Amino acid sequence: MKLSNMKAIKAIALLLSITLVFNACTKEDEIKPAPTVTTSGNLAGTVGSKVQISATINAPEGIKQVNVLKNGAAFDAITGNGQTTLTYTKEYTIENLPAGSIVNFTIQVIDNKNQTSVLTTVPVTIAAIPPKQVVVVPAGSLAAGNVAWTADKIYKLTGFVRVGEEAVKGTITKKTVLTIEAGTLIIGDRASKGTLIVQRGSQIIANGTADKPIVMTSERAPGEREAGDWGGLVICGQAPNNLQEADRELEGGYGAFHGGTDPADNSGSLKYVRVEFAGIPINPNQEVNSFTFGSIGSATFVDYLQASFGLDDSFEWFGGNVNCKHLIAYKGQDDDFDTDNGFSGYVQYGIGIRGTTVADISGSNGFECDNNAQGTALLPFTSAIFANMSIIGAKNVAETSISPQFQHAAQLRRNCKQKIYNTVMVGYPWGVYIDSILGDAKGNADKGEIDLQNVVVAGVEGWGVNFWGTGTVKNALGQNVTFNPAGTPVRETEANAAGTAILIGTKKPSDWFAGLKGNKVLDNRKPTGLNDNLWQVGRPTFALAASGTALINAPLPTLPAYFDKTDYVGAFKDTDWTATWAEFNPQTVVYVK
Repeated sequence: MKLSNMKAIKAIALLLSITLVFNACTKEDEIKPAPTVTTSGNLAGTVGSKVQISATINAPEGIKQVNVLKNGAAFDAITGNGQTTLTYTKEYTIENLPAGSIVNFTIQVIDNKNQTSVLTTVPVTIAAIPPKQVVVVPAGSLAAGNVAWTADKIYKLTGFVRVGEEAVKGTITKKTVLTIEAGTLIIGDRASKGTLIVQRGSQIIANGTADKPIVMTSERAPGEREAGDWGGLVICGQAPNNLQEADRELEGGYGAFHGGTDPADNSGSLKYVRVEFAGIPINPNQEVNSFTFGSIGSATFVDYLQASFGLDDSFEWFGGNVNCKHLIAYKGQDDDFDTDNGFSGYVQYGIGIRGTTVADISGSNGFECDNNAQGTALLPFTSAIFANMSIIGAKNVAETSISPQFQHAAQLRRNCKQKIYNTVMVGYPWGVYIDSILGDAKGNADKGEIDLQNVVVAGVEGWGVNFWGTGTVKNALGQNVTFNPAGTPVRETEANAAGTAILIGTKKPSDWFAGLKGNKVLDNRKPTGLNDNLWQVGRPTFALAASGTALINAPLPTLPAYFDKTDYVGAFKDTDWTATWAEFNPQTVVYVK
């Protein structure tokens, strides 16, 4: 073979080997396709509903990063671990945006070769909220058995709507359990005096949540609502009271019979419930309270309730022994917390706030307590225990004009045996009145059966004599009586025309009060740390300011096991338990949309 041929063959072989090596290297370095994103497409929902942002991701070179933007701003990010496929999901709760608004979620994927996917968008359209169906609930008894009211409807009470039936006193002919879903709205018909009455032997299960309270309110439009637009919530139980059998019907004669022999009776559960603009008169001068509790037993659960702008009392207990926590009495017309006919339950954490000019002709108080209307010694005695209460009267500063019908932060009368602990009282003409015009309340106080400990009573700087207001008001007998002429925080004379001096044993009431454990009388409320906006429109600030030295580190009385142990006076220290569920300007709320 010629040398030239040999060289040619060698050159070809070398070229082939180089080509093979080059082809092997090119195949090994070949880059796979960029990532792709396939989404679920367009989404829609109403405010507050939840939607799922979802996408299927393919990345042959492995996923390095998934980035999600919401209207151009960072919303979510995931670091990959080299996987080639991924199903991405993320829940989004639709915000309070106008109907027709669009929120765009943009997804982009980066792979391990730093290749990026095409930007892919998932639009979420804010849908209009359809109006809720209004269910007219006619007067009469609901069906026997289980009845459910749900939050997707509005329930309009017409006349006396009864849960259960006791048309003839003592004969229960129907038992019903009414369950009301969290977030449900109930409105009362004004013309027919819509009222919800839970009869003996039946139950109401109304468990709202902090985010979705159950609201019972006026049917009228914002700006038109007023106290007494409808009846209110009445619950009748079978626990003991001290009424004679013939009298065991709530005032007004509307068939609300109450009382029995079972102290552990169970009328259901109330939690996060608001009652607004209630108290329509059933008969002249016989109004329904916002919350009326007739002989409710201890197995009933009561927590987080608000009564606002009621025409009569915010809360009234007639006998029974139900225990309650977290109660708000807001700008009602008569008394905030009224106890009668042998109520012996426990109440902790309550606040009463008054409007400046709205008070009842009968005289408005923070606490009003009777054993019974005659002040007799019938058993069981009204002997409730209240702790951690904030009783905020109408008077903020001396220049504020208030109704002359405001009377006492606490009027304990008619032979009651009530006890009040860890409580602050401000802004009333008087702090405490041990009233023995009917019955022997002063005798009960002398024996310790009426007891007040860690009670702080504060006056208003520059008001009346010694920081306590004076004026003239009609008493229960229709007589004109000058109140608090001496300017004393604890009333020293009876509210009768003679102004009879009160003695508790051998002590003046002010000396008796001062001798009880932890009690204080302040000329003004500065040391209490209470915020000025408690007397203003809108949501108050309840947490105590740093100046609240008079209300913290209080000595603890020994209380029954139901009560939480606290080291402060009043309903609040540094935590606002009214947050999210309570409403302090219901006149402006658009309920029916």
